[in-house]
Amino acid sequence: MAKMEVKTSLLDNMIGVGDMVLLEPLNEETFINNLKKRFDHNEIYTYIGSVVISVNPYRSLPIYSPEKVEDYRNRNFYELSPHIFALSDEAYRSLRDQDKDQCILITGESGAGKTEASKLVMSYVAAVCGKGAEVNQVKEQLLQSNPVLEAFGNAKTVRNDNSSRFFDNFLKIEYDILSREDKMGNTSSSNDLLEKSRVVKQPRGERNFHVFYQLLSGASEELLNKLTLERDFSRYNYLSLDSAKVNGVDDAANFRTVRNGGTLKGFNSGKVERIFQCLRILLLLAHCYQAIPGNKFEFGTSGINDLFEMMWCFEVTGINKKKAERMKHFHAFSAVGSLTSITLQDNAGHAYYARDALAKNLYSRLFSWLVNRINESIKAQTKVRKKVMGVLDIYGFEIFEDNSFEQFIINYCNEKLQQIFIELTLKEEQEEYVREGIEWTHIDYFNNAIICDLIENNTNGILAMLDEECLRPGTVTDETFLEKLNQVCATHQHFESRMSKSSRFLNDTSLPHSCFRIQHYAGKVLYQVEGFVDKNNDLLYRDLSQAMWKAGHTLIKSLFPEGNPAKINLKRPPTAGSQFKASVATLMKNLQTKNPNYIRCIKPNDKKAAHIFSEALVCHQIRYLGLLENVRVRRAGYAFRQAYEPCLERYKMLCKQTWPHWKGPARAGVEVLFNELEIPVEEYSFGRSKIFIRNPRTLFKLEDLRKQRLEDLATLIQKIYRGWKCRTHFLLMRKSQIVIAAWYRRYAQQKRYQQIKSSTLVIQSYIRGWKARKILRELKHRKRCEEAVTTIAAYWHGTQARRELSRLKEEARNKHAIAVIWAYWLGSKARRELKRLKEEARRKHAVAVIWAYWLGLKVRREYRKFFRANAGKKIYEFTLQRIVQKYFLEMKNKMPSLSPIDKNWPPRPYLFLDSTHKELKRIFHLWRCKKYRDQFTDQQKLIYEEKLEASELFKDKKALYPSSVGQPFQGAYLEINKNPKYKKLKDAIEEKIIIAEVVNKINRANGKSTSRIFLLTSNNLLLADQKSGQIKSEVPLVDVTKVSMSSQNDGFFAVHLKEGSEAASKGDFLFSSDHLIEMATKLYRTTLSQTKQKLNIEISDEFLVQFRQDKVCVKFIQGNQKNGSVPTCKRKNNRLLEVAVP
Repeated sequence: MAKMEVKTSLLDNMIGVGDMVLLEPLNEETFINNLKKRFDHNEIYTYIGSVVISVNPYRSLPIYSPEKVEDYRNRNFYELSPHIFALSDEAYRSLRDQDKDQCILITGESGAGKTEASKLVMSYVAAVCGKGAEVNQVKEQLLQSNPVLEAFGNAKTVRNDNSSRFFDNFLKIEYDILSREDKMGNTSSSNDLLEKSRVVKQPRGERNFHVFYQLLSGASEELLNKLTLERDFSRYNYLSLDSAKVNGVDDAANFRTVRNGGTLKGFNSGKVERIFQCLRILLLLAHCYQAIPGNKFEFGTSGINDLFEMMWCFEVTGINKKKAERMKHFHAFSAVGSLTSITLQDNAGHAYYARDALAKNLYSRLFSWLVNRINESIKAQTKVRKKVMGVLDIYGFEIFEDNSFEQFIINYCNEKLQQIFIELTLKEEQEEYVREGIEWTHIDYFNNAIICDLIENNTNGILAMLDEECLRPGTVTDETFLEKLNQVCATHQHFESRMSKSSRFLNDTSLPHSCFRIQHYAGKVLYQVEGFVDKNNDLLYRDLSQAMWKAGHTLIKSLFPEGNPAKINLKRPPTAGSQFKASVATLMKNLQTKNPNYIRCIKPNDKKAAHIFSEALVCHQIRYLGLLENVRVRRAGYAFRQAYEPCLERYKMLCKQTWPHWKGPARAGVEVLFNELEIPVEEYSFGRSKIFIRNPRTLFKLEDLRKQRLEDLATLIQKIYRGWKCRTHFLLMRKSQIVIAAWYRRYAQQKRYQQIKSSTLVIQSYIRGWKARKILRELKHRKRCEEAVTTIAAYWHGTQARRELSRLKEEARNKHAIAVIWAYWLGSKARRELKRLKEEARRKHAVAVIWAYWLGLKVRREYRKFFRANAGKKIYEFTLQRIVQKYFLEMKNKMPSLSPIDKNWPPRPYLFLDSTHKELKRIFHLWRCKKYRDQFTDQQKLIYEEKLEASELFKDKKALYPSSVGQPFQGAYLEINKNPKYKKLKDAIEEKIIIAEVVNKINRANGKSTSRIFLLTSNNLLLADQKSGQIKSEVPLVDVTKVSMSSQNDGFFAVHLKEGSEAASKGDFLFSSDHLIEMATKLYRTTLSQTKQKLNIEISDEFLVQFRQDKVCVKFIQGNQKNGSVPTCKRKNNRLLEVAVP
């Protein structure tokens, strides 16, 4: 039996429904629920027939590896689970095998992942196409050019940090189809409608094109000095400061990538330098005009009175001062084509308009020139016929609160794309039905041609009327344009305005006077007419073009060819609307010549966060992308179709005649299978190469039967396998038993022989032992008899010796007694003589003492009369002197220890010495403190100064302070200089590190903590990731205004930042640390040393912190902790964050 080939399928292990055509029932709710179910299981791709729906996951998924590329290579579209690689492979194989030009159309709103989708398509095509030195060079240059195009054409918007700001990015890849190998030929990019108004003005929360911020952030000091630029974004008016820094985006690293991309073929160092000079000109153009007395405007900035002296005096453009002076007068076209001279000094509005027009045109032309140069640099030098694959990354349908001219033309193009999408889809369905011999039935659908005609009609279309209004003589304003629309389009069913509506709708506040509304296929859109006329004109004064052409800067001169005096054309240049209309027509014509493939990108939420699926937002996108309409068109005929071979291979186990092998044609096998299953004939049709199934329920029924049959087959396989396993085990056991029995019998006989041999040896040893013991007993008896005689003789001699010893000892005792008695007698005699002598001496001493006292009395009587007057005073002074002398001598012996904390002191002996006693105690304490201080090193003195500072700040205020007194202040707890793990962090910090400690940073949203490295230097406060050592935040000490903490025994503290500073964009910081007292003390001292101002230390159980735009109250409460004595932090609501302290 041949081994069965097992293949995976779109229907295997399906989460939800992989193809929306099979969704049952089909409505908006089930559509969204199916997308959400697949999104929750990381299935971001879903099919609508051959259309791929891509939901942006906002995170990296492991589904784009080289192994995945090989899995989808040369596989049927429905053979594996939905993936963007499947569509890329289908388009590539159609190009290669069927000789058809292909186009992959990627649509969706900003932030839906269109740019990433186009990158994935290009990476897949680059991976599966052929090899070769020239082809590899084209691939490499194609990948290198992408960062350059993103830098110049992408910008940060409210919805997307990397949004393409040119309308359609059409990447054309040419292939050599005559070669036997898949070889990539030329590749080229095209772009239409760069959002050049972003150069001079950006909406709130957005920023200018990436390249300006990358240049100022990543350029070397040498390059910046050469361009006379500064890194401070605030120096340039064209750069928005609201979002100058984007989280997760390293502009400096991206600039290095762009510089590497600048090494493409054809981009030498000179051209790269000239590009940077053009960017410098654009940055400085914002400072062209400044007001002077008399309501006049002149060139100048920062004291330099001439624009071109300011910007090009350093040999940048080559325009001399005389030409610059002439540019103060511009010649502009009037409505009828005549020339009008405008003096900038008399008209501020025209001055600013001229400046911004020059900036927008210079950047737009620079971008177009850059795209053309990249296309030329990556051309492969082949001269064979090629086929083309185009990747079109285009704006999706846009509905904002304020919709202007840009949204109008974007939505117009999406209307055209929807029209061609429906037409090509129906055409593809009809061609397949005809090819397979299936009867075609008419399908009803909404045709949006009426909306396209409302916009593009050459006679009374909105764009035609806008061009007519721009060319009309007289006063032309946005209001006159709206009046004309009301006159011409008032009766159109898809156009609404105040004037076109009946009187009963005049009070409708949703439709202002300066607006009009169009009913697009995706819904109603309200457009503000303000700026329509100016944006459609988009004129550049001729004198500006001529001045640019006459510049010595070769790149700028090449960007303004119309400034050549020899090629002066008095014809008015086409308007922006007409240019865009022509571009859309060219695009539609291009798409109609190619086989289309569609990728619909959907943004799941506005927060750019993973795992969040906003049903309302997704529903809005499903409506304006027309996905339900697409499914209905696909399901209008047959919902599912499949070739006969894979269909028979998948379901052949459901019929006994086709299982396990069918030897006839595949179609005949499928017919037998469906007849056996008794499926109604109206539910399917047989084509020439495919089976067509009308209702998804029929397919799901087949899948359920197949699943049940696979379970039965699995049970059968398990039964056969278990029987084979048991038989094999039994035979092995039987064979093993025979071998074990033979070995056991041999072992038993050997063991019995060994036992008999061992017993024999034991008996022999016992007999020999008995004989040996008998002889030993005889020898011992003989020996004992001989020893007994010797012992008796020894005892006798011992008795005689002891008797003699007793006699000698008695004699010695008698002699000693006589000597003792004689000694006692002599001692008694001596003591009596001594007593007699002492008595005689005492008598003699008594006589001498009595005689001395008598002489003294006699003298005192003689001299009493001379000393009686002064004796009392002298005796008092003498007595007092002796008392003081005795006091000091006693104090010398009773002095306490030299420890400054020893409070012992001798008691006061006399009351009159009380003040002296206290003064001595004070002097002694000061002296021993000085002696103690003299022993300190400079580092110890600094530690004690910090301890003293901590005492003044926290004593009797913070309950945690007493426990910190005995702990030394170490500062560098992590030893960053010694730990190789933090080498990268150490290299990034040039200043002296005062504190290096791991703290818990409290999350502003939910109160959870994250470990961070807290670094305090002499000028900055830094936070770094504990694992990687990467610096997350850097706060200058001048931006720190206050530190707040509670009075309880916890380690939480808040660092308040100065409002409006760059560091305060996310709000204040809330930390938890085991060394709170030390960190707060060092931060206080360092800030005082750096700013010469005392840092405010607030100690309170309730204080306010700033989290982004909200004021949040941090409140400390007493509570029982589940995790012991560790305080816990919890975010209660938007205004309260509670910290439970044990």
